[in-house]
Amino acid sequence: MDFSRRELALIPFLAAAQSVEGAATVLPSKAYKFEDLPIKVSGQNRTRAVLNGATHSGFPVEVHLTELGPGQAPHPPHHHSHEEMILIQQGTVEVTISGNSTTLGPGSSAYVASNEEHGWRNVGTENAQYFVIALGAES
Repeated sequence: MDFSRRELALIPFLAAAQSVEGAATVLPSKAYKFEDLPIKVSGQNRTRAVLNGATHSGFPVEVHLTELGPGQAPHPPHHHSHEEMILIQQGTVEVTISGNSTTLGPGSSAYVASNEEHGWRNVGTENAQYFVIALGAES
């Protein structure tokens, strides 16, 4: 196959556009077994990565499952440009958003808008387990 100089000159631009567009892996349809999720341990806390990539429309999404020991927090309060949801599966978690705290139990959830300071910690006597869903790209 022969290419003109004009067509060859486009290759770097096409490659750069593809690397930007292709930066986030497009998530496939897939089932995730709990026992197959990779575990990261930090003291009493465990995190299981579920998925991290982009939807077929290109929207970034990341999901992980965290298990916190009693009295533990995953990290200090913070903020970021992406939005976040927390879905409590078991235990008692205190969620603080912009200085307002709420205690949540199993089946409860919280949503944190972009750039709002937030944090959570296990205020119960048993391990707490929750899902975090991060929506959008971190800038």
